[in-house]
Amino acid sequence: MNDLRFRLADDTDLPALVRLRDDAARWMLARGITGQWQPGELDEDHFRRIMASGEVWIAEADGRPAGAWELWWADEDAWGPQPPVAGYVHRLMVDRSSTRPGTGRRLLRAAEQRVAEAGRAFVRLDCLAGNATLSAYYVNDGYRVVGHKAGKQQPGGVPKSFTLLEKALQGGSER
Repeated sequence: MNDLRFRLADDTDLPALVRLRDDAARWMLARGITGQWQPGELDEDHFRRIMASGEVWIAEADGRPAGAWELWWADEDAWGPQPPVAGYVHRLMVDRSSTRPGTGRRLLRAAEQRVAEAGRAFVRLDCLAGNATLSAYYVNDGYRVVGHKAGKQQPGGVPKSFTLLEKALQGGSER
């Protein structure tokens, strides 16, 4: 596989984004990770809305989508009102049928770089409370647990509880 190339998603990427999300949900379910993502939960309209209010990034390898993530500049539903010191990563997903191990971390590095370039000091994300494996993945990557959010509303779904994680970036402005 050639190196990854990162770019902002556009409307032509909507079907690929839905496929990546549904494939990631099926991958989780096959490994007994229930309650986080379900196939069919998010459609093209979801990603179109995020593109209008934030950023959706695609990683390509050999001209094909290898992964994607959403980058928000605020996330009051999970974090409450905050000063503009962070970028919020959501729906980090990789195409596990065509990528090699470590691709998720490469996507995360690219998201962190984008947040730092915007002058923000922190990258924040959340994961389903009780998903110890995913929490450990982020903690082992330099994130720290900074709180919990109970009853966060989900797109088209039941509210869920999340672990809130944060990573300080080099070169970002301080609080």
